[in-house]
Amino acid sequence: MDSTARRGGGGLWEGLYRLLMRRNSVYVTFIVAGAFAGERGFFRISMFWDRLLVSGLLEALDFLFFEDMVDLFYYGVHRLWEYNNTGKRYEDIPVLGQRTSE
Repeated sequence: MDSTARRGGGGLWEGLYRLLMRRNSVYVTFIVAGAFAGERGFFRISMFWDRLLVSGLLEALDFLFFEDMVDLFYYGVHRLWEYNNTGKRYEDIPVLGQRTSE
């Protein structure tokens, strides 16, 4: 019966959960360190982007293509929303607000 006992290991996520949620101080330290690391990473990416803009490398790119891609994305999201919500909207329900005669 010992072979059917539950393993103590768990998965990677469960191990990380046990490591970080063991004590409140460990959790708070993880959150603060993650916020600091995220801020530093964002700052580095921002500096890199600014260098590309200053050097003129990005001026060669056609930003109209980017705008077209954004418009296409919004069109796709709108079509998907319409597909999922047809018949569920207020104006699609004909008897909404009408009283039934008893």
